[in-house]
Amino acid sequence: MLKTLKKTPWRRQRTVPSGLRVYVVGDVHGSADALRDVFSRIDADKPIWQIRRPVQIFLGDYVDRGPASREVLDMLIARSRTDELLLLKGNHEAMLLEFVDNPSLLGHWRQFGGLQTLISYGLKPTINPTPEEQKELARELSQRMPPGHRKFLSALPNHFSFGDFFFVHAGVRPGIPFKDQKEEDLLWIREDFLLYERDFEKIVVHGHTPVAEPDVRSNRINVDVGAYATGKLACLVIDGDTLAFI
Repeated sequence: MLKTLKKTPWRRQRTVPSGLRVYVVGDVHGSADALRDVFSRIDADKPIWQIRRPVQIFLGDYVDRGPASREVLDMLIARSRTDELLLLKGNHEAMLLEFVDNPSLLGHWRQFGGLQTLISYGLKPTINPTPEEQKELARELSQRMPPGHRKFLSALPNHFSFGDFFFVHAGVRPGIPFKDQKEEDLLWIREDFLLYERDFEKIVVHGHTPVAEPDVRSNRINVDVGAYATGKLACLVIDGDTLAFI
């Protein structure tokens, strides 16, 4: 079902280039069923707009928290072979890669759902792994992770931009030009970005901070609806100067 916003809170018209139909999906977090559902919604919508070039943007955080991180990566990689996908890095992908190289980070990563990701690869971590176990888990993960997964994760960019929209995982640091943003802020920022009410260079479309329903503000749009807890993914559609949700 297509739900078009009758009025946006923007102070001027915002558009993507003519001929594009952009689908934007928030944090997946190991929720394979929710990902299948959003694929189905996009696939049902695309034939209606055959004159458009469909581009699907995923805002990062494909792993952790939910039970099926490995399957989610398989699904995204497979779909990228047949559809035009633009896949961003989230802070959870960064933590996964950092753990492989530095096992001592598991104490931090597990607080963000990292153990669920290890389990999805067939590992059996204890609730509070010792330093020795951390090293063994990192070694086993490196062995069990398909080469395509690590290549995929290592190649993820931290932002995209189309027309008047800037797509990023967490947000941007207010007062800093987009070109000078630090990756730490693009992947992790919260309050300083969320509480900022003035215009940015473009409308920032982001995830990272779960909300009960998509949040469309005058300077940003949040599409993270907590898939790992709700089993649902929001899908924002931007076509010209029209916003809708499917």
